[in-house]
Amino acid sequence: MSISYQKVHNLKISKDLLTFVNNELLKGLNISSEKFWSGFDKIIHDLSPQNRKLIEVRENLQNKIDEWHIENRGNKVNIEKYKKFLIEIGYLRNEGPDFKIDTKNVDEEISQIAGPQLVVPIMNARYTLNAANARWVSLYDSLYGTDIIESEEGGSERYDPNRGQEVIKYVREFFDKFIPIQGTSWKNISGLKVVNKDLIISKDDYEYKLKDKDKFIGHRGEANNPKAIIIKNNNLHFEIIINPKAFSAAHDIAGISDVISESAISTICDNEDSVAAVDAEDKIVCYRNWLGLMKGDLKIRFEKNGKDLERKLNPDRSYISRDGKGLKLHGRSLLLIRNVGHLMTNSSILLKDGSEAPEGIMDAFITTTAALHDLKKKNNSRKGSIYIVKPKMHGPDETAFTDLIFSKVEELLGLEKYTCKIGIMDEERRTSANLKECIRSLKNRVFFINTGFLDRTGDEMHTSMEAGPMIKKGEMKSSKWISAYENNNVDIGLKCGFSGKAQIGKGMWAMPDKMKEMMNDKVNHLKAGANCAWVPSPTAASLHALHYHQINIFDEQKKIEKRELAKLDDLLTIPIADRPNWSVDEINKEISNSAQTLLGYVVRWIDQGVGCSKVPDINNVGLMEDRATLRISSQHITNWIHHGITTKIQVKEIMKEMAKIVDKQNMNDKNYIKMSENYENSIAFNTACDLIFKGKEQPSGYTEPLLHLNRIKKKSNQN
Repeated sequence: MSISYQKVHNLKISKDLLTFVNNELLKGLNISSEKFWSGFDKIIHDLSPQNRKLIEVRENLQNKIDEWHIENRGNKVNIEKYKKFLIEIGYLRNEGPDFKIDTKNVDEEISQIAGPQLVVPIMNARYTLNAANARWVSLYDSLYGTDIIESEEGGSERYDPNRGQEVIKYVREFFDKFIPIQGTSWKNISGLKVVNKDLIISKDDYEYKLKDKDKFIGHRGEANNPKAIIIKNNNLHFEIIINPKAFSAAHDIAGISDVISESAISTICDNEDSVAAVDAEDKIVCYRNWLGLMKGDLKIRFEKNGKDLERKLNPDRSYISRDGKGLKLHGRSLLLIRNVGHLMTNSSILLKDGSEAPEGIMDAFITTTAALHDLKKKNNSRKGSIYIVKPKMHGPDETAFTDLIFSKVEELLGLEKYTCKIGIMDEERRTSANLKECIRSLKNRVFFINTGFLDRTGDEMHTSMEAGPMIKKGEMKSSKWISAYENNNVDIGLKCGFSGKAQIGKGMWAMPDKMKEMMNDKVNHLKAGANCAWVPSPTAASLHALHYHQINIFDEQKKIEKRELAKLDDLLTIPIADRPNWSVDEINKEISNSAQTLLGYVVRWIDQGVGCSKVPDINNVGLMEDRATLRISSQHITNWIHHGITTKIQVKEIMKEMAKIVDKQNMNDKNYIKMSENYENSIAFNTACDLIFKGKEQPSGYTEPLLHLNRIKKKSNQN
């Protein structure tokens, strides 16, 4: 697949990208294309050698760690000697004095409102708009459509009034616990109205008020006959919709037709793990969607159930305050943009030596420039900030390099220094082991730290590849290092003053069909001190939001600050299996589970360009898969081959058997191409195999180089 380039200064730029930047991105901004490209040219040529040097440092450190483990093979790792070695080679840094972050102009969605966070592939405009609009989601619909409510009609399209009543009961019981009425229950109330700035609730010919009157903040419609009542609890809102004529209110004597839950407080629009963007064509789709969000004019038309529909950004939600003033609530999730990391390059722009431009630097300039449109309108960030989530950084030198990149971006675009705020994905071993110093290098920009269990496990296995065979994947979550890792992230964040200033986040709930299980399990993220956590859908966001009504996270963080800090020794404990004596069946079952999900994800990535999807596992349970899950699965099998737990021949046979299962699982997809009909010529199948058999040689165990290479090959064949 050939790209048509145009020379601009010392750069060769894809003509399509150049046209997009000049005619769309810069349109309406006070910056000329000449100024943009001349500045970009100078800065990217200055920064690219530093970028390459940082990647070389990663490789050099990995080689030294490999050599150390080979020299010490057969001996139990002595943690003191191991730490001393890591300090000598520069992998571990000495911790500096305590400090507090000094990030300014942070929106309340980051600093004051604890709640769910969505991650959405920016390449898909429809999904992206859905996520942006998921700030407000019907709690009734979310409960009715999931496994939280059990009834005979659970999977039926026909409305079940008994199921509907169970939804109402669930919400009323929740309100009784967390928004109680003085002297009675929310069950069977007969009316709601506003009198003298108070919410009056009618029941059995008596009138009642909320136990905490301040939780009522306003209404819509007439005070004596409101259309909606606005409730606030722990900085989150509910809208109680009153419409007696609605079908859903037929059995409600108070005429309540729905309860709208404030749900996805923030959304990461993702250019990284959840997209398959490999060339200029793909990158322009991502950039154009982000630009549309920042301008506020992104729209998409699509057909659903035979109807032609249009989706666009929701407006703010207006209401009348208790004092009779007209006020608004933000109608959309606060939007963050995730750039790619420092590793990858992209053929969209070639440097003067003919090499591809670092994609992370390209992302920084283009996504920030798009956000200039919002800075004029302040429809997204009311504080005039731009929020960039930066993944896959290894240690303080790389976080400092990110600070340098965005300083240069701000200089070129004429922005006040530290307008660009940075979220640190704590998902690489060298970052979590040096987290305090990573935060220090970004102390004027950092707005977010987030653990990524899957990527962090992938890096754990790759870094310690030579140490020995790894424990089973299912045992990782109960291992010593993961507990220390999760606690350390919170401990360091709180110690650096994040509470009330920035987000401390936790990872994704990967089973979108298992909401009952999520509600039982994900509350633990709040108990662990996280004021935001990832969810896979607007429905999951509306349900997970209930947890933040139950727990005041800022009170919880005050308790956590008093606990003993996580230990570095535990964090550095390598999860190798001590004298494994697994049976052949055990080994093959473990490999089969990893191989099946690996193939299920890769085949859609390579053949259809789908970067994130719900992939059925070997038991047909739908799991949200992205490159992080791929990294852990491929590295785990690579490790077991390397240490003789299994063989390349055995894994290849398992891969072929699992390909047949994946083919069967996708039999209803008309665009699907079977892998098992011709293994040798299936680019997808061979890519999946390469991720395992070439896994040890992949930089940090990342999957991107092989995925991008083979997706480009597939696109070329298709064209």
